[in-house]
Amino acid sequence: MSRKAFYIGIFLASLAGGMLALGIFSVIVGNPNSQPSYNSISKHQEVALTSLEVKDIPDVIVPDGLNFVNAANKATKAVVHIKSKYEGVSSVNGFFRYRTIPSAAKGSGVIISDDGYIVTNYHVINGANSVEVTLHDNRRYEATVIGVDPTTDLALIKINETGLNFLPYGDSDKLQIGEWVLAVGNPFDLNSTVTAGIVSAKARNINILTDENRLEIESFIQTDAVVNPGNSGGALVDLTGNLVGVNTAIATQTGTYSGYSFAVPVTLVKKVMDDLLEFGVVQRGLLGVMIRDAALQSQIEDVDVLNGVYIITVNENSAAEEAELKSGDIIVGINGRQVKNTSELQELVARNRPGDEVEVTYIRDGIEKTVIARLRKFDGTTDVVDRPEIVIIEGATFKNNPESDSRKLGIYGGVKITDIQSGKWKEAGIKEGFIITKIDKTRVRNVNELRIILESKVGERINILGISVDGERTYYSMKW
Repeated sequence: MSRKAFYIGIFLASLAGGMLALGIFSVIVGNPNSQPSYNSISKHQEVALTSLEVKDIPDVIVPDGLNFVNAANKATKAVVHIKSKYEGVSSVNGFFRYRTIPSAAKGSGVIISDDGYIVTNYHVINGANSVEVTLHDNRRYEATVIGVDPTTDLALIKINETGLNFLPYGDSDKLQIGEWVLAVGNPFDLNSTVTAGIVSAKARNINILTDENRLEIESFIQTDAVVNPGNSGGALVDLTGNLVGVNTAIATQTGTYSGYSFAVPVTLVKKVMDDLLEFGVVQRGLLGVMIRDAALQSQIEDVDVLNGVYIITVNENSAAEEAELKSGDIIVGINGRQVKNTSELQELVARNRPGDEVEVTYIRDGIEKTVIARLRKFDGTTDVVDRPEIVIIEGATFKNNPESDSRKLGIYGGVKITDIQSGKWKEAGIKEGFIITKIDKTRVRNVNELRIILESKVGERINILGISVDGERTYYSMKW
């Protein structure tokens, strides 16, 4: 090669290299006064995506501990929408006529058997004139209330259908803090809504339930799964799709979800449902003690341990008295399960019926001891409570109105007064043979519902609606 040709080659190579460098700089920096448009970026991405073959996309494998699909599919088929309808009354010349209130309470429920039994919250159906259930496939049914338990905010209802998808009971005792769970329900009428969260705490007491005998049970599972109005009565499930709780409440200052939700543990749900199905009422076995968290009691006096339940007083003729438990004892276990606070103790005891024996582990004078206590009812007896057919309240005797008579009168259920002695009923002018169909807005289907309703009305003025012996619809008013 000649020297002249060599220099020409060097020049041409340098020129090409400079032009290439300028081109790359232009691509990287671009015009400092311009910005690539959204359309140009989208077009570039679209070309890139369409040129990618399916075989180039790797399979996504979700770890078992994060796979919600199967549990969600299982749960949504067994969670129902509940609409509780209410009616008011207005009087016309001493008689009454019905008027429909435009709004209705709405919530959720969980099918727990293939023949139509459904668990929900008591507050979802409380006082309803009728309860409508809508399945996930939009079939609708009128439900019958089998029984309620205000002390746990649970209720059992039933629809006339078979072959239904239902959720099997899981084991809430085995739930661990940090474990994934799903909340399934119908918030804001958004049917079959699934949200995920973790178990944030167990045995939470948030002081939302009240009972005149202080028998309310609050031992909630706390989660951060999103729950809103309409979720009440819906399912809390584990990742196998088994029922571990019934969603009941949220912690909120606005009325909507603010971070935490609370569910009744399924171990308690199962016991309450079994009682309502078999007896129509809940069988509550009690130790018969007044208690406080040992940690709280330690702020008043020295105690032997900080985790446990301090006995303040022992009731007379109670299971605790019979077992020789004393004031100052600290209960730390029931049936071999550790007890750290009052919520845990109440839940573990509430799983049992009157007459059942429980093993109580306690500490007295720094020494751990164990004793067997035979649980009793509130009145000190151990007999189970039969499904009531006749009750006596304030000098009047009530019995369930025969179904055949109710059909003839065009009413659903009802309670007949068969005898009236001196008392509030007689003073109100009510006669024997009067059939009570409602107390205020709340339908009375049987004597057990009558008793529960009246217990919640103490000190109030109430309207007793029904049918007189001559077949006239009328009402009476009295201070209860």
